[in-house]
Amino acid sequence: MDIYQFGLRPLLFSVLKADAEWLHNRTLQVLEAADRSLSNPAVDRILSQFHQSLGLQDSRLEQSLWGLNFKNPVGLAAGFDKNGVAAGIWANFGFGFAELGTVTSQPQPGNPQPRLFRLSSDSAALNRMGFNNQGAAAMAARFEARSKRATRPWREIRPPSVAKSAADSVANFPFSIGINLGKSKVTPLEDAPADYLESFKLLKDWGDYFVVNISSPNTPGLRSLQDADRLSTILSVLQQENRGIKPILVKIAPDLEWEAIGSIIDLAKTYQLAGIIATNTTIRRDGLQTQILRETGKLISEESGGISGKPVRDRSTEVIRFIWEQTKGELPIVGVGGIFTADDAWEKIAAGASLIQVYTGWVYEGPWMVRRILEGLVKKLGEQGFNSISEAVGSGNIR
Repeated sequence: MDIYQFGLRPLLFSVLKADAEWLHNRTLQVLEAADRSLSNPAVDRILSQFHQSLGLQDSRLEQSLWGLNFKNPVGLAAGFDKNGVAAGIWANFGFGFAELGTVTSQPQPGNPQPRLFRLSSDSAALNRMGFNNQGAAAMAARFEARSKRATRPWREIRPPSVAKSAADSVANFPFSIGINLGKSKVTPLEDAPADYLESFKLLKDWGDYFVVNISSPNTPGLRSLQDADRLSTILSVLQQENRGIKPILVKIAPDLEWEAIGSIIDLAKTYQLAGIIATNTTIRRDGLQTQILRETGKLISEESGGISGKPVRDRSTEVIRFIWEQTKGELPIVGVGGIFTADDAWEKIAAGASLIQVYTGWVYEGPWMVRRILEGLVKKLGEQGFNSISEAVGSGNIR
């Protein structure tokens, strides 16, 4: 029996009604403490048991993208570990990779609280966090300190053509780290390129791939950076600095019109982006069962912020399919939005996602969700006659 689903979650969510952000922060404190104690044999033993229980090793789930090896396609989405405090822990929860951030060049407190809410009847969350984080310099300093604590370098700088091996692992597991970059709230929109560039310069030696986040609804004007001209300027300065060394992706909103998504695809080709992450949270409120937000007493339609979880599932899959069809499957896609089960994950992979990410679903379903998804994907591969997960990518679009 899953003690999280049938015991811990009902206690925290329904009985104690624990505040979502408070609970999130307490969880990260525990994981950060464990991350700082990786050299402790007792901690290492517990984490190894977690890895065996919560993960699944199967060669059919492995694939190589951007010169990186992914042991499985399920990753932790950006937003959970904004400051990278538990970067060395996530592999132990079965994830094939983790995306840290969103991090900005300037440290910032984010929006006023309360700003994170569970919409349990919709299997969803509403957040208006506002990129609260300690800043790119603090993240870089944390990674540098980690590297010095390790018995061998935590991150080795290697040519992009050389795949990550077990020797390049985090916490002794082959594991890729992405870093999600956002714009500082104090930075004017016209100075956004320099703001993203500053963060990239500080962190480029530590991330395996980078994501340009121009799609959060919680920083004023940020989504306007999805406009082709503005995004072009950002990508241009980043790629001039990058010189093709690190994979750079862009994360888009589910609320874009098809024409706007098409323009971003064109920019991805022009600036040789490694891929697109589809999608961020939605600002739409239609179809929700939740009408009143318990914590504020206001109509959900009056509350600002982005909705994640099941309400965005179908739209994110539609966007994935559109990108795959427009690029003929040649541009890797990371699918995120409303993934709770193996069926949800398979739907996005069949639509064209090479990798998937979870956050809200993981909060609702608990730590054993990743293993259930991986077991389900292996079963799907067998049923469909595929030898590897990469063969299944986009298979639902072939008519």
